[in-house]
Amino acid sequence: MNNKVGYVSIVGLPNVGKSTLLNAILKQKISIVTPKPQTTRKKILGILTEADYQIIFLDTPGIVKPAYLLHEKMLEEVNESIKDADVIVLIFDVSSEGRIKESEENEIIKELISQKKKPIILALNKVDSITQEQAQQLVNHYESLRQFNSVVPVAASLNFNVERLIQEIVALLPEGEKYYPDDIISEASERFFVSEIIREKIFELYEDEIPYSTEVIIADFKERTTGKDFISAEIIVERDSQKPIIIGKEGKAIKKLGEVARRAIEEFLQKEVYLELRVKVKEKWRSNEKMLKYFGYGVKK
Repeated sequence: MNNKVGYVSIVGLPNVGKSTLLNAILKQKISIVTPKPQTTRKKILGILTEADYQIIFLDTPGIVKPAYLLHEKMLEEVNESIKDADVIVLIFDVSSEGRIKESEENEIIKELISQKKKPIILALNKVDSITQEQAQQLVNHYESLRQFNSVVPVAASLNFNVERLIQEIVALLPEGEKYYPDDIISEASERFFVSEIIREKIFELYEDEIPYSTEVIIADFKERTTGKDFISAEIIVERDSQKPIIIGKEGKAIKKLGEVARRAIEEFLQKEVYLELRVKVKEKWRSNEKMLKYFGYGVKK
């Protein structure tokens, strides 16, 4: 029997649970998750392999109306991911009528649904926040529209119905040879994951605009056979006034950031590390084409 193999793009508005769903599917955390919207900025590739199928998932940034050049680059990542996909998993947050309406009325999502070129599975996420009767009514409603190949209610944070979603995806994939070895779960580097972990902790520890104005660059990563690995990371901010906020009074904020990030990195790498954090100002980097390209944003032609 041939394998089912293909690319699956996970798309939706910010904070609908795309990254949580990918982590639940892979049974391993490879996408950062915080309660703040727009945490994911670049598409993350995660690979699920079983005996008879291989799914290459693309977790995309949330669909936003661009306010910065950075947002435009994030939208490019979404569009490129959709173009690459064999199957699209569209996620609606059904925890409130307002959140449902947001997804239904988004112009990019409406355009995606009307394209008719690629199979779309609608995942109704956060059904644990509504009654079973409400969830069934939503499933019936979206099935009656005949716009989706299937409609699956899920609660990604509880791992509810994730296996059924996987089976719905597999049914729509083409047959072919596996692209990756069975033991690979992502093609991203350890450097990338380390920078994402630090960025996740910035989102958790800092308020207001600060997390959105930061980027993390791994300046040095030395693996050592004896002793701790050495990691030097640069936290990039947009304005001089943001630098002291990251550092904090008497350096307390950046020290706390270093401690929580180091623990998370050690858990991920399964080894001890020495983490050095520095803060640098790159004015208006979110609107600077050259800087965004240097930081790895934008579609690779």
